[in-house]
Amino acid sequence: MEFFALNSNPDVMRLTGEPLLTSLDAAKEAIAKYPDFREVGYGRWACILKQTRVIIGFCGLKYLPEMDLVDIGYRFHPQYWGHGFATEACAACLNFGFETLCLPEIFAFVLPENVASIRVLEKVGMRSDGEVMYDGLLALRFVKPAPRIREPAGALERPK
Repeated sequence: MEFFALNSNPDVMRLTGEPLLTSLDAAKEAIAKYPDFREVGYGRWACILKQTRVIIGFCGLKYLPEMDLVDIGYRFHPQYWGHGFATEACAACLNFGFETLCLPEIFAFVLPENVASIRVLEKVGMRSDGEVMYDGLLALRFVKPAPRIREPAGALERPK
């Protein structure tokens, strides 16, 4: 039900490039097309507000086989925009991708007019590497490489 409410909201969907869901059946069909957890062990997660236990949106990683890369994506109900939830969720998902899944890099695709999402991606350290066609639309592609493992101080010094 929450997936339908989120994806049938014109304010949420206008900057995603995806069509509005028009029925619960359409929402069920859309969910069935997310094979990520079954096939790769990760996907999009519900974001739940701790204080109220209400689902406020989703965020997570998605494998895009046609591009052979992992994408981070998120969507939140409008009343939760501008409160840092997307930034917090993205940071946690990036950490999971790098620390747990050992991904070499994570990508994001955003429409150029989606200024708020661009700010979120920049806050979590992602950088645009140009424009690409994504789902038939011109999008900005963002990327964040995995952090390098730092050697302990002095580990590379030669004995004197």
